[in-house]
Amino acid sequence: MNILDFHTHQTDATDALIAVDPRRFDPLPGHYYAVGFHPWETVETITEEDFMLLERCARHPQVLAIGETGMDHLRGGGIPVQTAVFIRHLQVANETGLPVVVHNVRSTRDILDARRTASLAAVPLAVHGMSGNRHVARTLLDAGCYLSFGQRFNPGALLETPLDRLLLETDDAPVTIHEVATLVAQTLHLTVDDVKTAATGNARKFLGINPAL
Repeated sequence: MNILDFHTHQTDATDALIAVDPRRFDPLPGHYYAVGFHPWETVETITEEDFMLLERCARHPQVLAIGETGMDHLRGGGIPVQTAVFIRHLQVANETGLPVVVHNVRSTRDILDARRTASLAAVPLAVHGMSGNRHVARTLLDAGCYLSFGQRFNPGALLETPLDRLLLETDDAPVTIHEVATLVAQTLHLTVDDVKTAATGNARKFLGINPAL
């Protein structure tokens, strides 16, 4: 199993981790998923029944991560609500042994504080759509996070990221993962194959994929 595209919303994507709302989880054979309630969904009430559904989906063999979840200071419910929902995702991840794919918009400190105050700092996080600057990247890296880069990124943040913490994604952009890898390789002065190999290996490690698969 080789996952190169770490985060996409294209439901038929291959060699990818497909992010989907648990209420719309309908797995296709040979595809792999992250399940979670997007922070934008917190403008509506996420019920206890919804969280129970998340827990059930998290135990499906094709689900490799929880997410995307996280916080967004520009959109979604209030930050206290987003914090509570994020912590519930961390709890599910902790119970199932899965890592978490994080949506972060101007919320770095809130996300890291929530993980710490909930005593869930050991839950692995990967911040998708990394577009912050070098300082934000360093803060997240120092907290043990992986960083996933898509079509648009801050070159300083990418250069700050060690090759063994680098992930690639298309998210919902109309690009191929090869195009993303090419942009990243140009910035890092590496070959596209080197970037793809590193990103695939990092995804496998982060997601706990058995080397034999």
